[in-house]
Amino acid sequence: MKEKAAMLFLGFLGRAVLMMTVISIFGCNRVKGHRVLLDTDMGTDDIFALLYLLKLSPSQIDLQSVFVVGNLMSCTHVKGRVCALCYELRCETEAVTVSTNAWSDAGHAVNQVYDILYMMGRDDITVGVGGEGGILPDSTILPNVGGYLPMIDQGNGTAGYCRYRQTIPVGHGGRLDIDSNYGFRKSFLPQGKRSYSPLRQPTAQKVMIETISAGPTVVFLIGSLTNFALFLLSNPHLKKNVEHIYIMGGGIRSKNPQGCCPDNASPSCQPQQCGDRGNLFTDFTSNPYAEFNIFMDPFAAYQVIHSDIPITIVPLDATNTILVNKNFMETFEKNQHTYEAQYCFKSLKIIRDTWFDDQFYRSYFMWDSFMSGISASIMRKQHNHQGENEFAEMEYINVTVVTSNKPYGVSDGSNPFFDGNKTPRFNLERNGVHSGHVQTRLRDPFCIVKSGRGRCQDGYTKEVKKPGGVPVLVAVRAKPNRNASSILDREFSVSFLDVLNQAEHTGRFNFTTEFPYYREVYYKPDLRGKNFGKNLVFDMDMSAGDFLSLFYLLKLPVEDINLKAIIVSPTGWANAATIDCVYDLLHMMGRDDIPVGLGDGFAMNQSDMVSSAVGDCRYSKAIPQGSGGYLDSDTLYGLARSLPRSPRRYTGENSVKFGAPRDTDHPELRQPLALEVLESVVKSLDPGSKITILANGPLTNIAKLILEGKNTSNVIQASVLPFLWS
Repeated sequence: MKEKAAMLFLGFLGRAVLMMTVISIFGCNRVKGHRVLLDTDMGTDDIFALLYLLKLSPSQIDLQSVFVVGNLMSCTHVKGRVCALCYELRCETEAVTVSTNAWSDAGHAVNQVYDILYMMGRDDITVGVGGEGGILPDSTILPNVGGYLPMIDQGNGTAGYCRYRQTIPVGHGGRLDIDSNYGFRKSFLPQGKRSYSPLRQPTAQKVMIETISAGPTVVFLIGSLTNFALFLLSNPHLKKNVEHIYIMGGGIRSKNPQGCCPDNASPSCQPQQCGDRGNLFTDFTSNPYAEFNIFMDPFAAYQVIHSDIPITIVPLDATNTILVNKNFMETFEKNQHTYEAQYCFKSLKIIRDTWFDDQFYRSYFMWDSFMSGISASIMRKQHNHQGENEFAEMEYINVTVVTSNKPYGVSDGSNPFFDGNKTPRFNLERNGVHSGHVQTRLRDPFCIVKSGRGRCQDGYTKEVKKPGGVPVLVAVRAKPNRNASSILDREFSVSFLDVLNQAEHTGRFNFTTEFPYYREVYYKPDLRGKNFGKNLVFDMDMSAGDFLSLFYLLKLPVEDINLKAIIVSPTGWANAATIDCVYDLLHMMGRDDIPVGLGDGFAMNQSDMVSSAVGDCRYSKAIPQGSGGYLDSDTLYGLARSLPRSPRRYTGENSVKFGAPRDTDHPELRQPLALEVLESVVKSLDPGSKITILANGPLTNIAKLILEGKNTSNVIQASVLPFLWS
C-alpha cells in the first residue's frame, strides 16, 4: 500500500513538474490576451461587432494546450480576446465607451450597451459615455470633456452646432431606429441592474484614462473618433500604453456601390451614389469622398491617425467586398441557435425590409463586425507586422485625413480653428491643409458644383505621398471562402455565423426567458356610463416636466378632462425614441387605450429639400446634449427603466401602404404619426364637439395640423392658440 501511495505521489509530482515546465516555457504573461477598449456609436453593425468580440472562444488562441494543476482561474474573456488557462492567471477588465457624436443618442445607447452586456453575462465591463467638460477658445481641454460635438464645434459646454451630424437621418433608418434598434432592444434584451444614472455614470474620458493607465491596451474605434482624439490631446503621457489602434472608417481607394440600382430595377430607381469614394448617402451632392465615421469629426480622425501609434484601418475598400446577400440571409435565418444570433438576425431582417429603394442586397455590408474579425485574427499572431489574418488582404498605404478644402489659408468664416485667431488653435499651420474652407452644413454652397457630384472632401481618408501622410495598414478586400462548395462567398461570413452560434459564452437569457411569466397585457379602463369632460390632446416634447404634467392629467377625473390622445414632438428636450417612456407611463397608469403619435423630427422648414430624412439643427442646438439635456430627458434622469414595460413600443415595422418597400413581419405595429392621430381624434368627435390641444413643447405638430389637416382646424379650441389665429 505504501509503495502504491509512493507511486501515486511520484506520478502527481511528475505531472506538476511537467505543468510548471510548460508554464515556464510559455510564460503566463505570454498567453494573456490583449486588453481591448471599444469605442462605439452603437449602430446596428456595432451591435454585431460587440457580440462577435464577446463570443470569441479559447480555441481561437494559438496557445491552447496548457495543462494545469493547482489553484486556477479560468480566463475566457480578456478585452475582446480570449486567453488560455494559466497558473494564477487573472483576467483584465474590458471597457466600452459610447461615441455620441454619430448615429445614436447618449442615453439610449448606453442603456443598450448595458443590456447587451447583461445578456452576455459581462457586467464586469465598464461603460463610459459623455462628459460635461468642453474646450475653451484658447484650446484648453477641460477635464472629462464630452464627445457630443465634433472638435471644431466644441465650446465649454455640451450644447452646440451639429455641422456634420446633419447628414444622419433623425427618424426612420437613422437615430430613432438606432436608439431603439428598430424596437427589438426593448422587446428582446433582458434588463440588468446597471443603467444610466445622473452624476454616477462614468464618463468616456474617465474610462479611457483608467483603462489605458492600467497597462498596454488595444483600442477599437467603430464610431466617430472624437472621444479618443480628446483623450490623446489631454493625456499625451498615456500614449505609450496604446499598443495599437484599429479603425473602421474611411474610403481610401473605394468606389462605393451604395445606392446603385439593381440590374433589373424599375425606371423609377434613381442611382444616388455609384462610384463615390465615401458613403454619405444623404450628402453626396456636397461631399462624395467621406465615410460617416470619419466625417463625423474629420479633425479628430486626423489627430488619431497622425498620432504615431500603430494603426490598422478597415475602410470601405474592404467592407464593400463583403456584401450581405440573399445566400447569407437565408443561411443566417437557419442558424439562430443562441440569443445573440437571434438578436442580430432580427435586427438585420428589419433593416432589409425597410431599406431605402429596396436595394438592401446591393448596398448593405458587414462594416464593423468585419473589422472586429480582422482585428481579432491579426492579434492572434504574435509580432504580426504585416497584418496576416484569415479574412482580408492587407496593404500598407500612406494616408492622411482631409479636414478642409482649397484654397488653403483663406479666411472665409467657416473655420473656427483659424478665423479670428492670431494663433491657430491646436498648433495648426496657418497655411496648411487644415486652414481652408470647412464644410459648414449639409448643403454648403461652397461644396456644390452645378451638374456635379460635390467638391468638398472634409473627412476623406486620402492616399498621399510622404511627408503629408502616415503609413497605415489597410484592409483592401475580403478573402473568399476557402470552401468553394459553400453558398457563403466570404471567409468572414462563415466565421461570423459560427462564432455567434457557438455554445461557449452564450447569452444567459433574453427578456422572455428572464421573465417567463411576463405577458403583454393591454390595460384599458372601463369608462361605460361616464359623462366625459372637455376633450383634450396633450402635445409634449417628453421633457421631465412634461411627464409630470402627463401624470397630473391622467389623475384628473374623466368627467373633467377626457384625454383623447398624446402627440410627441422630438424637436424639443428629448429624442424620438423616448416615446417608449410615454408608452410605459400610460401602461403603468392603466391607459393603454390612449393613442400616441410621433411628430416630425425637424422644426418647420428645417428638413432638407433633397433628403427629407435629414436637416438643420438651428433650434435644437441650444439644448445641452449631456446632463440636464437630452441625456437626462431621454432616460427620465435614469428613472425610465423603473417603469413597467408596456406591450406598446416604437417599432420600425411598416407596410407598403405607408411607403415601405415591402410589408414587414408585423406592419400592424407600425408607429402612428402625430398628424394621423390628430385626424383620427377629430373624426371620432361627436357633431359640434371641439378639442383643446395643450401644447407643452414646440408647436410644430399643431401648426402642421392647421396647415395640412383636412377640415380639422375648425374643431380646435381657438383660445389655446390665439396667436395662430391672428
